[in-house]
Amino acid sequence: MTVHRMEPGRPYPLGATWDGAGVNFALFSAHAKRVELCLFENGATREIARLPLPECTDQVWHGYLPEARPGLSYGYRVHGLYDPERGHRFNPNKLLLDPYARAFAGTFKWTDAHCGYRIGNPAGDLSFDERDNAWAMPRCRIVDTAYSWGDERAPRIPWADSVICEAHVKGYTMLNPEVPAALRGTYAGLAHPASIAHLKRLGVTALELLPVHEFVDERTLSHSGLSNYWGYNTVGFFAPAARYAGGMDPIAEFRAMVRRLHAADIEVILDVVYNHTGETNELGPTLCFRGIDNASYYRLRDGDRRRYDDITGCGNTLNTAHPRVLQMVMDSLRWWVGDMHVDGFRFDLATALAREHGGFDPGSAFLDALRQDPVLSPVKLIAEPWDLASCETGRFPPGLAEWNDRYRDAARGFWLGGGTSCGELARRIAASSDLFRHDGRVPQASINFITAHDGFTLADLVTYEKKHNEANGQSNRDGTDDNRSSNCGVEGPTTDAAVLAQRARLQRALLATLLLSQGVPMLTAGDEQGRTQQGNNNAYCQDNALAWIDWEGADSALRALTRQLIKLRQAHPALRRSFWFDGSPTATGDREIAWLSREGTGITKEQWEDASNRCFGFQLGRIATAETALLVLINGGNRDAEFKLPPSPGEAWILLLDTAGRAAPKPAAFNGAATVPAHALMLLASQAISP
Repeated sequence: MTVHRMEPGRPYPLGATWDGAGVNFALFSAHAKRVELCLFENGATREIARLPLPECTDQVWHGYLPEARPGLSYGYRVHGLYDPERGHRFNPNKLLLDPYARAFAGTFKWTDAHCGYRIGNPAGDLSFDERDNAWAMPRCRIVDTAYSWGDERAPRIPWADSVICEAHVKGYTMLNPEVPAALRGTYAGLAHPASIAHLKRLGVTALELLPVHEFVDERTLSHSGLSNYWGYNTVGFFAPAARYAGGMDPIAEFRAMVRRLHAADIEVILDVVYNHTGETNELGPTLCFRGIDNASYYRLRDGDRRRYDDITGCGNTLNTAHPRVLQMVMDSLRWWVGDMHVDGFRFDLATALAREHGGFDPGSAFLDALRQDPVLSPVKLIAEPWDLASCETGRFPPGLAEWNDRYRDAARGFWLGGGTSCGELARRIAASSDLFRHDGRVPQASINFITAHDGFTLADLVTYEKKHNEANGQSNRDGTDDNRSSNCGVEGPTTDAAVLAQRARLQRALLATLLLSQGVPMLTAGDEQGRTQQGNNNAYCQDNALAWIDWEGADSALRALTRQLIKLRQAHPALRRSFWFDGSPTATGDREIAWLSREGTGITKEQWEDASNRCFGFQLGRIATAETALLVLINGGNRDAEFKLPPSPGEAWILLLDTAGRAAPKPAAFNGAATVPAHALMLLASQAISP
């Protein structure tokens, strides 16, 4: 065996850092007694050396290996107390991943040896397992992170001009015949000209990618022949998932993807999962954080430190209140912005990240650190404002936008018969000022959406009233029962022409509502072309055609409508204001917004809150002289409804959009009134009458 000479090295930066002559290793562990660096090479699972890190400075164990080079694989064994009742789960028989690893080598294989305790022992997790798990573990890999970005530049799309598309790296291209077969399902496939061309034709300005941090599949899924398709099971916050790389270098392929998307003026936003890890609860595997310093990395229950304070529903919760854990999260975020050039983040279960002293705190260390950071504060930051314990929509501080679940519920409730009043939908269309108008926040704090990865697709929202998750292997118990959907009279597929027509009309109305609302719209990839998951509202484990986008079966008419709506949104600044409605006139003297009844007059409080009233409209004034006034007429009822149009002296109202699919009449055809079909929305614009 080669003799390796370990020098003291430095405690910073954390992780394995190649400096051109060797590699510095630094690992935080406040409670460890000893840390060993394990070396591998040439893809072998057998260690070629086991070297104690010689120094510990401020709870950081470190050492320098002069002969180490990129390509060398490594892991750690950490010695300390195995005392779960005090929160300690050290087990040096387990090879551990470096939390700061940029890349992994090898594959993860499930085995009982991954657990720090002996499975089947009557003492449960209080027992101790002496088996070595290295043969079934991936290894961390030293990488040279240098990269020439050339003339690449970030698009820096203003929030007000943004249209976000939530997409899965693999699912987006796996069935796209225009993408070469070898590239489908990869970072390179997402950056292929055919993928980019579709996004550009639609008018999308940002891709929000489901998790791309390295993750593992849960054991129950693996044993069932399934996998964690969505990727919310992270074990490496600095490493792009190798399963989405067609070549041998995930970092280079990811960077090339970002570079090509930026060249097309499309931003890249990452869905990041810092609230929990893939080690699950106390009966889960020891892969990284648990074996390095369980008591520091995880939130443990007061009075019962054997158990995790699980406010994520995933078995554990990362302890971002700990300064070293917070440092890891911030270092990870800065790595993805500074070295991988991403444009923003969507924080999964962000409320869990901002919990201190038992409750959500808008002034938590995590949120304060995020907002003041010179690298992170300029990029797009989006919070999913809930966790298992509570929903905090509207309570996040300035600098963060939020997924607006109240918008989702109101839009579904209004159009799909859920009893939502006109007043509630109007509040959401106006960017939910009741939730977000505080502390200097702007309308773009509201990320509006109808669907997301979690739940029904848009097509399924109007096809199913009940979830159909049997393929997930949990007897249809998983997934929400609160779908706020409508099957239009028939559950599932049908050949009934009337039912199909109503489903199509409702999809168009929902899309139009989304894209004509103030705030930032977010589409779910595939909704624009009628993607179905056959009623599965929790397809997290379906890495197959059920969850992939069906390109050949696309609804071309729905795709054309989506393109038209985004184009209209971009053409009319009044649809994407960056300031709140406050009743004052615009620069042209118009009212900012006028809410209208079917009679063309103002709406009474009783009409706003009457759930049986399904009709209302609103007029948007011109922001600049060259613009036109806009009029939106909404009929959520079962019958056609006539609206009296507000007067516009010297002008006529022309039809820009009718979600019922009718041809646009000439301006004079309205004659002061317009009939809006049932379950439909119309957009009109003022036009000067020629003398």
